[in-house]
Amino acid sequence: MPSVTNTASPSTEITAPKGVTMRLVPAGEFTMGSDEYSDDEKPAHQVYLDDFYMDIYEVTNMRYKACVEAGVCDPPASTRSSTRASYYDNPEFDNYPVITVAWEQAKTYCEWRGARLPTEAEWEKAARGTDGRIFPWGDEGVERRFANYNGSDTSEVGVYPDGISPYGLYDMVGNVWEWVADWHEAYPGNMVSNSEFGTTYRVLRGGSWYNLGDNLRVSYRYRGNPDSSYVSIGFRCLRSP
Repeated sequence: MPSVTNTASPSTEITAPKGVTMRLVPAGEFTMGSDEYSDDEKPAHQVYLDDFYMDIYEVTNMRYKACVEAGVCDPPASTRSSTRASYYDNPEFDNYPVITVAWEQAKTYCEWRGARLPTEAEWEKAARGTDGRIFPWGDEGVERRFANYNGSDTSEVGVYPDGISPYGLYDMVGNVWEWVADWHEAYPGNMVSNSEFGTTYRVLRGGSWYNLGDNLRVSYRYRGNPDSSYVSIGFRCLRSP
């Protein structure tokens, strides 16, 4: 009997282990980086990626707490946020992004869920799509209706529907910076000498509640000491089909 090849397309949305909803980012090429802005974003280049699923929302206090209670994850470095004396341990903020977690803590949480941290390329495609846009919502400049930025603290995840990415992902920019898997290294073809490139800093993407609009560009790269934790840094996870 001849073999049958399953050609069905992946589901556009799944409920992953631990009950987390994730959206499909289909396989294909996209433009990564930019030739117009900072040196470490150069050059713009084409990258091919296979299908993957990305968390619709940043990992929340409630989601992260489940890993801590399971004895797998370490608690955040602080239970407070920028302006709130009680944040992580306050049920009022269960649906807000977890913060003050170092890179290894983020990695451990994603692996507990059977997932992983996204690479820089995966993160950027999930935020940008395939049309080379500047922000997740397009080329229109940053406005308050799109994202939580230039403010004083985190906001609940998913409250900026006008700012979703082409794949229906919320808060890809603003709210909290997001750890990704990569070291802060030069892109292929980048000839700029930068002593910070290498295996010292991990990359952060997306900008946060305290940043100005320019930091919310989807090609913008920032870097952080992987052992550090801040009130403006969180993360989300990725899973292969």
